[in-house]
Amino acid sequence: MKLLRVGASGAEKPALLDPEMALRDLSQIVRDFDEETLSPAGLQKLAAIDWKNLPKVQGTPRIGPCVPRPLNFVGIGANYKDHVAEAGIPIPDEPLVFLKAAGSHCGPNDDIRLPRGSTKTDWEAELALVIGSKAQCVSEEAALDHVAGYFVCNDLSERAFQNERGGSMIKGKGCDTFGPVGPWLVTKDEVADPQSLGVWLEVDGVRRQSGNTEQMIFGVRKLISHVSHFFTLFPGDIISTGTPGGVAMGMKPKPMYLEAGQTVRLGVEGLGEQTHRVVQG
Repeated sequence: MKLLRVGASGAEKPALLDPEMALRDLSQIVRDFDEETLSPAGLQKLAAIDWKNLPKVQGTPRIGPCVPRPLNFVGIGANYKDHVAEAGIPIPDEPLVFLKAAGSHCGPNDDIRLPRGSTKTDWEAELALVIGSKAQCVSEEAALDHVAGYFVCNDLSERAFQNERGGSMIKGKGCDTFGPVGPWLVTKDEVADPQSLGVWLEVDGVRRQSGNTEQMIFGVRKLISHVSHFFTLFPGDIISTGTPGGVAMGMKPKPMYLEAGQTVRLGVEGLGEQTHRVVQG
């Protein structure tokens, strides 16, 4: 299934993208993609519905973030060898974990707002996942049992805030609009192998990132298990799994960071695309 949320910011309603690429209203079936809906039993209930009997969503509403704002929006840094190389840092011995602030969470086509004082806002196309059942100290073997589905994330980063303002990752990772997710959540039964998905990003039509999740240093199973040994992951929590090479920070001879007026497009194979205008916040 491809699940999404449509409507004005803060008033999104649950919907389904049917096999004919039409939007179907789920608001009479579930309240939202909350703990109950994202659970194995909840997704099984949705899968049993005949989508032809669901009313179509009228018009062309805004697509919001594919899951409600999570308790924990987890990011993973330095998780592709080519990205580590371009950053000039050693390959980590274990996953580099950080959290993104609540205000970073937004829709897949919402504007990217450059924060005041920003000079080095960067892009990061990533595979993300949402937790469907509570994960606490889970094994790598059982890790995927806790996944509800996968989607696209742009883990935007203000590099000056991140690296030059006291060494706190969240300063550069948690800015408003710096975590667009979606357009839709693809349930895990439709993703045969999360370690074999193409990841790409363009700025003003120029391809900047082209990678594949098979290039991850730490795979999805490892990431879920690792994070769950430090804090509990709750249903609805997001893990964004890191970005391949091709970010602005690594450009030679001079980085070309995002500027107001630009357009960013990105996607993950089988999970849809995002398109954003860059505006001054």
